[in-house]
Amino acid sequence: MLMLETLLNSLVRYVWGEYILIPLLALVGIYLSLGLKLLPWRYLVYAIQLLWRPNKPGTPGEITPLQALMTALSATIGTGNIAGVATAIYLGGPGALFWMWVIALMGMATKYSEAVLGLKYRQVDCLGQYVGGPMYYIKNGLGEKWKWLAISFALFGMIAAFGIGNM
Repeated sequence: MLMLETLLNSLVRYVWGEYILIPLLALVGIYLSLGLKLLPWRYLVYAIQLLWRPNKPGTPGEITPLQALMTALSATIGTGNIAGVATAIYLGGPGALFWMWVIALMGMATKYSEAVLGLKYRQVDCLGQYVGGPMYYIKNGLGEKWKWLAISFALFGMIAAFGIGNM
């Protein structure tokens, strides 16, 4: 049992360590940014302008753009983001703020891609409400042979939710 624990600890240090995770996230962000031709950056000002426009009468949709943004932010920002920023600034000094902005700029394309996939592969349930998320775009986007991965994602997400500390 001790050997298994040692092996798993080594694997966790390797996968979640600074030599794999941070460069991988940065490279995915750069890849998606270039693949999207910097779309999230080019339309940032336009997106901010859209937030304050009211819905036009007769247009489909139940919520305003501002409500959609607040919903997306509430699902993205948790206690880890708040405490993590404070801890990073405390431990790393003000330079940590610069690197958070750099990574955030690279992460815009990742978040944009996640949102687009969520919208594209969402479904309407029996009550007429939209349901979606990563498990839906894994199953519907990659095909039925990847349904096991979608189920695994949902299962591990439920397990993780017990210890994450969302408010």
